[in-house]
Amino acid sequence: MALVLYQHPLASFCHKVLIALYENGTPFEPRLIECAAADEHARFLDLWPVGKMPVLRDEARDATVPETSIIIEYLDRHYPGPLPLLPADPAANLDARLWDRFFDLYVSVPMQKIVLDRLRGEGEHDPRGVADAHASLGIAYGMLEHRMSGRLWAAGDSFGLADCSAAPALFYAGIVTPFGEGFPNLSAYFERLLQRPSYARVLAEARPYFKLFPYYERMPARFLAED
Repeated sequence: MALVLYQHPLASFCHKVLIALYENGTPFEPRLIECAAADEHARFLDLWPVGKMPVLRDEARDATVPETSIIIEYLDRHYPGPLPLLPADPAANLDARLWDRFFDLYVSVPMQKIVLDRLRGEGEHDPRGVADAHASLGIAYGMLEHRMSGRLWAAGDSFGLADCSAAPALFYAGIVTPFGEGFPNLSAYFERLLQRPSYARVLAEARPYFKLFPYYERMPARFLAED
């Protein structure tokens, strides 16, 4: 198999790349990264010492590709499928990149701040930082509510890069900071993302690991039930 993806089925940024792969039916070999699997973890660190998942290894091109947005662009360029994930038009391409970064930086990052704080030991928590992260998500939700008015997808007329980023970001953020009734456009967009077959597959693969999520007790029952 030419493409190998080093990933974990629970990780939101891994979900982003998996969605892109499944959207176009791109063949790849998943490699599960767990601390318990010492040999596999060591091989992963040899490829990318930073240790952040996911990382794509392309044996055919002798390329190691980290960072989710770069991975998806690499796939779009070298392993294109029936669904282009980045627009060819320069202005539309820039817009897609902007909203991809928005979901990563202003939804995923504060969400992870809240989640990781729960894993800290006694005396190591950061209540002010967590409060700021919740506030940041509220601002992001408001901007997305406006953005998604009259739109099906986050950027352009079809599903693409920004939506790959949006799905896992909103999934986990909506658990730690629920959208509430004040965001009907955002909520409707999230429901469309959930109905996407590529993301349904990602969530099905993640389900056995959901109990490891620090806010597992807040997960809506519909995400825990088998299809």
